[in-house]
Amino acid sequence: MSEKHLGKGSSQPPKAEGKLRLYSMKFCPFAQRVRLVLLLKNIPHDIVNVDLKNKPEWLFNLHPEGKVPILDTGSQLIVDSVGISNYLDEKYPDFPLYPQDEEKQEQDKTLIKNFNSLIILYFMTVHKEGGYEENITKMRPHLEELENKLKTRGNYFGGDQPNMVDYMIWPWGERASLIGLVHEKELPKNSEFPHLYSWCKAMRTQKAVQQTETGIDRLFEVQKQYNLGKYDIDYDNI
Repeated sequence: MSEKHLGKGSSQPPKAEGKLRLYSMKFCPFAQRVRLVLLLKNIPHDIVNVDLKNKPEWLFNLHPEGKVPILDTGSQLIVDSVGISNYLDEKYPDFPLYPQDEEKQEQDKTLIKNFNSLIILYFMTVHKEGGYEENITKMRPHLEELENKLKTRGNYFGGDQPNMVDYMIWPWGERASLIGLVHEKELPKNSEFPHLYSWCKAMRTQKAVQQTETGIDRLFEVQKQYNLGKYDIDYDNI
C-alpha cells in the first residue's frame, strides 16, 4: 500500500500479482466506501493513494477526470464508489451486503441513490456555499427520511447488522460533525434525530469502521485548508 499520496511527476506503482488495486485518497469519503467493502469481504488488495490537489499524470490514463476511487481488477477498471461496491458484492458473494429478497434489494439501492442529494448539501455546507441555516433546512427532509427508515429497520439500515446501505452512508456519518466545526454552530440535537445518533454510535463499534476511521481532528484540518483555497495540502503529515 502506498501510504504516501502520489502526485505530479511520480511513477505509477507496479501492480501486485493476484491482488485487486484500489486507487484511493485517505480523506476521500467515496474511496472510504470501497475500503470498507474490501475489508468486510477480506479481499486481497493493495491501495495506491493519490494527491487530488496535485494529480499524477498517469491518473488520467485510468480515469478521464482524474477522480478516485478506481478499482483495477486486472482485466478492467471500475469507477464510481457505489458501482465498485456493487461489483465487489456480486464478485465475492460469501458475505452478502444486500438482502437476498430482490424487492428489498431494490429498496436499498434506491435509498443509496437518494442519499446523493444529502451528499451534495453536505459538501455545499462544509465548503461554505450558501448559508448555514438555509442548508440545514434543506437537509432536514433527507435526515427525517433516514430517521424514519431506521425506526422501522432496527439499529442499522440492515436491521440487526449493518449492510450495504450502512456502509455507503457511513463516511458522511463520520464527517457529520465537520458541519458544526466549520461553521462554529451546534448541530441538530440528539432528541431531533435519536435513531440517527444511535446509529452513529453503533456503527463506530464495527471493526471495518474502526479500521478506516480518519479522525475528526484530521478531517477538520484538511477541510480548513480546502476552505482557505490551498493547493499544496500536505495530506501525508495531517
